[in-house]
Amino acid sequence: MEKADQPTQREPFPQSALFPISKERVRAEDALTRSLAAARDRVSAGPVVPAVDMIAFERDLAAFDFRVPRPLDDVLAWTIACLETGVVHTHHPRYFGLFNPSPTFPAQCADRIAAYFNPQLATFTTSPVPVSIEAHVARALAERAGLPSGSSGHFTTGGAEANLTAAVCALTRLDTSFADRGARAFTGPPAVYVSREAHAAWLKIAHITGIGRSAIRFVNTDGCGRMDPETLADTIAVDQAEGRIPVLVVATAGTTGGGMIDPLRDCSVIARAAGAWFHVDAAWGGAVLVSERWRHLMSGLEEADSITIDAHKWLAATMSCGLFITRHPDTLSAAFRVSTGYMPPSDASRDPYATTVQWSRRFAGLRLFLALATSGWSGLAAHLERAIDLAELLRGEVLVRGWKVANASSLAVLCLEPPAGSRDVPEVVRRVVASGHSWISVTSFERRDTVRVCLTNGETTPQDVLLLADLLQASSKLAVPSD
Repeated sequence: MEKADQPTQREPFPQSALFPISKERVRAEDALTRSLAAARDRVSAGPVVPAVDMIAFERDLAAFDFRVPRPLDDVLAWTIACLETGVVHTHHPRYFGLFNPSPTFPAQCADRIAAYFNPQLATFTTSPVPVSIEAHVARALAERAGLPSGSSGHFTTGGAEANLTAAVCALTRLDTSFADRGARAFTGPPAVYVSREAHAAWLKIAHITGIGRSAIRFVNTDGCGRMDPETLADTIAVDQAEGRIPVLVVATAGTTGGGMIDPLRDCSVIARAAGAWFHVDAAWGGAVLVSERWRHLMSGLEEADSITIDAHKWLAATMSCGLFITRHPDTLSAAFRVSTGYMPPSDASRDPYATTVQWSRRFAGLRLFLALATSGWSGLAAHLERAIDLAELLRGEVLVRGWKVANASSLAVLCLEPPAGSRDVPEVVRRVVASGHSWISVTSFERRDTVRVCLTNGETTPQDVLLLADLLQASSKLAVPSD
């Protein structure tokens, strides 16, 4: 075999703002790195909810008519300045809101690497290394969850896509003709069972899959935010008697509102008895798998047919980075089988386009791979365990001030109720957020308003938590009438 010719000297190509020469790229990237570092320092020292002048912003935005090019440095500086004032800073150490923690630095590095090489993860043929890295991470988490050898999975845009994948797999496994006939494949209306505290995305999923939103059967909780197994079994029995077909039982491991974990093992037994696929939506709570101290909370997870975990939540990857894993990789292949002449011949075991909802896709899994590779399970465990410890610190601080904790969650989210005679919950939250010092939210836990505080930021300190406790107390007190 003849040796390939050595590459010849590249011909000069036209320079432009879109494809600058290497020297200019390095200069611009270095400047951007410094600008972002400075912005990070300003954000951490400033308000969580900055005030944007929308009139001024919209005037500036309208001036971008794209007729006259502007220098990249100027546009980057303008963009960073606008984002500093134009978003709630979810990476701020006193953001105690939704499941959007400050992303790890390795995950941010991964985004830069992925953006440069820009691999297309549709096929193993074109991207063997990225596809293999993602598969390796998925297998590692499947093993951590206790799933059997041969289990696999893939990265998703988030929990909604992963849960959609579970629904499609469940429908396909129940009757393979679903792939061609849709809901007409079943002799009765399909039914999906979720807790009343489950994520509302299940309604969209039922709509998308064609089984209809009425297929979602909301099961009452036990009074503590967890799905009640007895009610689940009774609901399935009644539905079967009326001709419904149990397709999927979904247990939530870390509810959005209260961080509660449904009784996984009990739910798995009921699902098996009904002939239904058992899925665990562990989008947030599944992160405890990295911790030897807390992974026992996921007891029963090993019985799942499939699991959702969102790395962009408590594992602190950048948006968007979800994960679907299953003990039935053959069902994934059956559910998403497709072939076409403009793609390489499909290897159903390795080609993501033939085993996932997506087609073109970013190299999202690199974010979690770099975090795990540089910190190990123990490093991510320390991040998670610290958050739980901070939640316990806040719990103690509010209890001595006369507050109540409505949820009995071992995870790092608290649903708080002010002392009797205080302002109502929405007003307390409004005042805390308006202060700019912290961001919290209102949630309904067991049908009553509570103050929701979530501690998942790896850079939150005990001092931040103590400041929040004082702020909650001050915001809850009614004004004393003057004489």
